[in-house]
Amino acid sequence: MDHRKSASLYGIETQKASLTKAKLIEREFCDEGVSGPIAAASRPGFAAMLNYVREGDTIHVYAVDRLGRDAIDVQATIRALLEKGVTLEINGLGQIGRGAGELVVAVLAQVADMERARISERTAAGRNLAKATLAATGRTHRGRASLGRPTKADAPTVKAWRMEFEKIKSISETAKHFKLSESTVKRYCAS
Repeated sequence: MDHRKSASLYGIETQKASLTKAKLIEREFCDEGVSGPIAAASRPGFAAMLNYVREGDTIHVYAVDRLGRDAIDVQATIRALLEKGVTLEINGLGQIGRGAGELVVAVLAQVADMERARISERTAAGRNLAKATLAATGRTHRGRASLGRPTKADAPTVKAWRMEFEKIKSISETAKHFKLSESTVKRYCAS
């Protein structure tokens, strides 16, 4: 048995399953639900992992973007881990070492950063077009009456139906009738 520790950093269950099927993982660290501009080392699970690992340990990571919020953060994280003497294994890429390994990850991190920016630009452009079309025609460019999530039923309709059939229809039956959750029916009827 190797004396060195092995750890994994993952986000969602699919990533976890992929990493743990090799049965090499001794300890897991997770920052699920943490997003935005928070640097990797400032995230609770990631910080715990950084404090845990020692020289000779191996960290298994599902994807390059699990190592930081942007390309600079990813590169700083990798450099810090390599300087600690930690081996870094990235799913699909293998072991990342100094030199060529750092270069490959740097390029992949930059590509991921660029794609995130492009997705953000496309999303903003679509939202702006929808707003402009809605203001001009009363419908979005996709024919919808609003920008928000489409509702299955509006609160006044559900409340009125529930009041009319309150004695013979339950909350559950009302939810089934409108294809809503029971909590949504309760919320609509309480207002």
